[in-house]
Amino acid sequence: MPPQHKRLLFCTAGLLSLACALGTAAAVGSQLWVRGSILCSTGALLVNASGPELHKFIGDIQYGLFSGQRVRQCGLGGRASQFSFFPDLLRIIPASIHVSVILFCTVLIVFALVGAGFFMFNAFGSPYETLHGPVGLYLWSFISCSCGCLIMILFSSEVKIHHLSEKIANFKEGTFTFKTHSEQFANSFWTILVCSLVHFLNALLIRFAGFEFPFSKSKESGTITGAVDLMY
Repeated sequence: MPPQHKRLLFCTAGLLSLACALGTAAAVGSQLWVRGSILCSTGALLVNASGPELHKFIGDIQYGLFSGQRVRQCGLGGRASQFSFFPDLLRIIPASIHVSVILFCTVLIVFALVGAGFFMFNAFGSPYETLHGPVGLYLWSFISCSCGCLIMILFSSEVKIHHLSEKIANFKEGTFTFKTHSEQFANSFWTILVCSLVHFLNALLIRFAGFEFPFSKSKESGTITGAVDLMY
């Protein structure tokens, strides 16, 4: 492949990695991971609410990894409140899963930035056949993609299996009982999915640039002993 095409592919992959790092950082700090509605089941049962009357007992909830907001409706108007996971909710949520999600988000940001830097180095430098070269690019992309998948799996299990929204809605609520009425993942969650797909795409771009996947057999593997000259 001509050197200008390799530069173009590596520059594109580097910019995509940088965009993923910035997008993940923005997602971590936002409250747009989950949106939903919560039903005041106690109040609805007391008045046997149904149909249009049921809407008077349905509030809203929205949260991210660090904080969120909720509006609890029990027939007498909404009660809006803010909440934070640290330290308020640590006793009622699966703290180990939640901290792991934040940790893997941090790892994703770091390796996305590392990958962006090494993609640019491969585009304009003469890397060696080590972690500076294609092997390293495959490694950074694989780690970033894996972290994105782990984030989605862990957070999905926290929300769906451990009923995170219900636990938040019932936090410090002694009179009424709330249940999840509707629940969907919001923009920040899907940003992680996009980032995972982008890092997988970056691995394909490395392959399109003419570099074999690591550990694959190559006919010329025994003759390559020096630096990889991208300008050749």
